Amino acid sequence: MVEQWDAEADIVIVGFGGAGACAAIEATDRGAEVLVVDRFRGGGATEISGGIVYAGGGTEHQVRAGYSDTTQAMLDYLRLEVEDVVSEETLARFCEQSVENLRWLESNGVPFEGSMSPRKTSYPTNDYYLYYSGNELAPPFRDKATPAPRGHRTKGRGTSGKVLFKALRSAVAKRDIAVRFQTRVTELVTDESGHVVGIECRELANGLPRLFHRLLSQSNRKLNIYYRPLGKLLDKPIRRIERRHGKVRRFRARRGVVLAAGGFVFNRKLVSEHAPAYRGGSSLGTIGDDGSGIELGRSVGGRTDCMNRVSAWRFYNPPLALVEGVLVNTAGERICNELYYGARIGDHIARQEGAKAYLVVDSRVLEEAKRQLPSQTLWFQRLQATYLFTIGHHKGGQLEEAARRAGIDPEGLRRTIEDYNADACAGAPDRMGKDGDHVRPLERGPYYVFDCSLRAQRGYPCPMITLGGLAVDERTGAVLATDGSTVPGLYAAGRNAVGVCSHSYVSGLSIADCVFSGRRVGAALAGAD
Repeated sequence: MVEQWDAEADIVIVGFGGAGACAAIEATDRGAEVLVVDRFRGGGATEISGGIVYAGGGTEHQVRAGYSDTTQAMLDYLRLEVEDVVSEETLARFCEQSVENLRWLESNGVPFEGSMSPRKTSYPTNDYYLYYSGNELAPPFRDKATPAPRGHRTKGRGTSGKVLFKALRSAVAKRDIAVRFQTRVTELVTDESGHVVGIECRELANGLPRLFHRLLSQSNRKLNIYYRPLGKLLDKPIRRIERRHGKVRRFRARRGVVLAAGGFVFNRKLVSEHAPAYRGGSSLGTIGDDGSGIELGRSVGGRTDCMNRVSAWRFYNPPLALVEGVLVNTAGERICNELYYGARIGDHIARQEGAKAYLVVDSRVLEEAKRQLPSQTLWFQRLQATYLFTIGHHKGGQLEEAARRAGIDPEGLRRTIEDYNADACAGAPDRMGKDGDHVRPLERGPYYVFDCSLRAQRGYPCPMITLGGLAVDERTGAVLATDGSTVPGLYAAGRNAVGVCSHSYVSGLSIADCVFSGRRVGAALAGAD
């Protein structure tokens, strides 16, 4: 036990990203005193995300766009995506609270609107802020659940996660919430009975080390997005400053500690151990997503689950014309419906030998894709497509030639394309369930092959996030121990915890879960004695 504390509060939150901010706001509004600590300056993966919130059941923006959605339809769809990663009761509660949670975000300054994207896309342009962000329009989902657009993009140019978190940061600043930045948590403090009563951390005081740490971490975050090898060069200096200049601080939590420090995608050892098929992907987040929050929970007996689940996004749409291609493995066998959301495509690729896959198109498809490029893409999508269209492909005048150059079995690919073309010409249903509007023969050479394997390529990154974490009580967010009991005084939210998106991810589901799980734990602890 610690006899002297540097500060105390009812609730101490580790991590100031989406989940941590939502937990802090909810708990404070319910009368609790909150202290938040963050290793850097806050924002986490939420701030550098696309700012999508998956919401349905009849949001104001769905209604304005002319779509009639119900809670039951949302539940029917998510049940297929989520499977049994959370209970039916929890999933139903997530859907029932969806409309209110979106309104809650808006009441805290997050802007949304209902301008509907006219086409299926992985991320809409700056003209649109509502879209089908998952697999709602593809079988078997559309056959079992009435489709509706539920991807609510925060209104802001570019990737609008920065707008979303700016609003949450402002909402926290308007409340009496203590936030201590550049403070790295190293240990959970327990009493003699094993009850978590606080945290021990290393805090950088004002001065040159704190300034250098801030500048290095800001540069590191930007470089990690665009070129991780350069960003990695700053990892050690950042850790060195924390180790040499951080002052030991201990903060007491009268009611409980909340772990909301992100996933573990920047911990390559953990990724290789739990999800080896994904180890070649590009980490999306900050170096704070290193599993440290999960390890803190494990250090006091917390149990983990779904650590093998990773969302790797293999996006080739936009431009939309590329979905008319055929996605195959090295044997030339078709893998899945090319219209699926990128994370589901990534999941299918991960099951292939060597996690290798290739998108095959003909000159007709490529020409149409080039025409669509200016109107259907944002700058980062345009850069990626330009790379693919210029140097990031294998080309052959004949299909077999393109296959050999890409390392695909030529005979296997020829059979696949022949079958695909025959079905397209006959008007037969697509074998993978692809919409008939996007099934046309691939018969006009030359042929082009894009490498969609789960590995980072120079101009074609494969961003990914981890989905597993600490198992929690689904009513409160309390961390579960290996024997099924709860770890007293310890809670988790966001990607530190198993949640709604921990089996299967569609755009907006992780942030929506951060809001749901963050508010849940804030309410539970604010009501605790």
